[in-house]
Amino acid sequence: MAHMYSVIIVEDDPMVAAINLKYTQMNSNLEVVGQFTNGKDALDFLETHEADLAIVDLYMPVMNGVDFMQELRNRKHPIDLIVVTAANDADHIRQLLSLGVIEYLIKPYEYDRFNQALSTFLEYKENLASEQHLTQHQLDQLLRRNNTELNTSEALGKGLQQKTLDLIMNYMKEHTGEGLTSERLSTDTNLSRVTIRRYMNYLLEKEIITSEIDYSTGGRPSIIYHSGAFCSSCFRSFVYPDSFV
Repeated sequence: MAHMYSVIIVEDDPMVAAINLKYTQMNSNLEVVGQFTNGKDALDFLETHEADLAIVDLYMPVMNGVDFMQELRNRKHPIDLIVVTAANDADHIRQLLSLGVIEYLIKPYEYDRFNQALSTFLEYKENLASEQHLTQHQLDQLLRRNNTELNTSEALGKGLQQKTLDLIMNYMKEHTGEGLTSERLSTDTNLSRVTIRRYMNYLLEKEIITSEIDYSTGGRPSIIYHSGAFCSSCFRSFVYPDSFV
């Protein structure tokens, strides 16, 4: 018989929090027992309540997600962590992995990817609960981070179109070396910001581009995308894999 696991959602954006709640409630093995808009309130709750999983944003007022998770570990709290955020630079990811994050979702995301993260958590918990002695295969499954990395020989991911990818990559090729925001990409390519972010996430997963967080905007940090010093043939062979220049 499957266990029931308790979940808290730590997210200051009401729309994102509502989506996380809806998606989590669709899983019959999970129960949301608390929702909080900052890390401090979540910590206060966990002083007197139990929870198995926290779904956490990074950028929040009062206490941000990183400080919240660091304090959890300082207190030796065993709660598991799934991060949901727009931040995807390597420094952030290394820091979060060191805090025991089991899944990392980059906004915007679809239900299938969110549900995959929940399934990773459930598999992790069930494997630990079911066996006193684990096989090598079970250990490999437990220590696996996520399987979102795409093989370059595979078809484009669900919902992605080659024509749109060509447009974005050709634009980035023309602006090699420049830092590009999703707003600029959206304006100059006439694509929505949601579409731009989806394709940027794909290109980041493929390691075709890099990104960094810009904290100088005065409001929420923005993501800057870089195509790097890619040669023309590198871009062309990715966009048109059967051709060479």
